[in-house]
Amino acid sequence: MHIAINTTDARPIYVQIMDEVRRALVLGSLRAEDPLPSVRQLAGDLRLNPNTVAQAYRELEREGVVYVRRGQGTFVSDRPTAAPERDAIVREVAARALLDAHRHGLSADDLIAAVRQAADTPRAAE
Repeated sequence: MHIAINTTDARPIYVQIMDEVRRALVLGSLRAEDPLPSVRQLAGDLRLNPNTVAQAYRELEREGVVYVRRGQGTFVSDRPTAAPERDAIVREVAARALLDAHRHGLSADDLIAAVRQAADTPRAAE
């Protein structure tokens, strides 16, 4: 699982971590019963205070997205990922892309055209 933190994003870092975990669930790169990195490991990888990662994990646990096995770690719960969650992620991605486009002087139409062009352009193996 890859988690990317954007220091220019207005969202708190722990919320970004939560969003990345949810995104991985929607995309299928995380599945039920998969372990999350330990708090210390993820904090070290992201160069964050462990309390920030712990806060994200606590909130995800409170929401039922993950659960903790004492002494073993944090694991993805087996609750199904709902379509509304996926729709919310799509809206968040669109809003961030639109904000970034506006910062660069582009209109929504410019962004839509560029996304369509990018979708139609064959990419090298990812």
